[in-house]
Amino acid sequence: MPDLSILSKHIAALIPAAGHTGFPQKLVAMLRELVPVDDASIIFYSETALPVVEYFEVQQETGSSTLDTFVKGAFLLDPYYLSATRDGEFGVFRLRDLSPSGFKDSEYYKTWYRNCGYQDECGFVIPTAEQGFINIALGKTAARATFSKRERRLLQDIYPAVEALCQQHWAQARASEDGVNLRAKLHNALESFGSSLLTERETQVINLVLHGHSTKTVADKLSISMETVKLHRKHAYAKLEVSSQAELFYLFLDSLMSAQDYETGDTLVAYMQPPPKAKS
Repeated sequence: MPDLSILSKHIAALIPAAGHTGFPQKLVAMLRELVPVDDASIIFYSETALPVVEYFEVQQETGSSTLDTFVKGAFLLDPYYLSATRDGEFGVFRLRDLSPSGFKDSEYYKTWYRNCGYQDECGFVIPTAEQGFINIALGKTAARATFSKRERRLLQDIYPAVEALCQQHWAQARASEDGVNLRAKLHNALESFGSSLLTERETQVINLVLHGHSTKTVADKLSISMETVKLHRKHAYAKLEVSSQAELFYLFLDSLMSAQDYETGDTLVAYMQPPPKAKS
């Protein structure tokens, strides 16, 4: 069946489904018939609330704990998320086009993408009302599988139709209750992480390391030498009492997820305080 016939058939089913529960499943079914994929997920970000997983296919290596970690804070490091929130870029992207040099060595990549078994990923980043957005992730998990040039072009060609359908479906989605901007708080926590113990430059280096930047790209971004980056990272690791990027990643997540009624500042301030002594 030609691609146009497939697209027409599915759009005819998607239009009346917009605004109803079955829409994400129908949307994935269309994309899967147009471009063979092994895995798919749809994540909705309102303007201020934590992400909502609208569709997710659980792979063998990926459990609910990994997904829970993602929605509670790890998403801050995701290249697709950063494309929308930091860069204001929307469209169809491969992961390799958005991620920094060294990203595959980052603990975030190992925790999320490698656990999903992805060999290649292509995703939609679609703006919605009130500065929210949708991330539709399509993954290939077979050994050495990649999205072909034809498949990538097809996804780009249908982007306007997928965008219009998603905007219609999520048009009534609301921000977090009580006007609390939860995502802004998490952004502040990430930017401030380690600042109570580290110098300003060490904090900058650690933030870039968490985002998956290599020593070279950190040096380029901060206009310092690679040796200086290594020295700042060594000093920061010592002060934070970690010995690897993996330990740094989990220290950030642990301090973030254990923060109670967080408002601003470094989450390590409360995290590293000794527990209160029991009353005798």
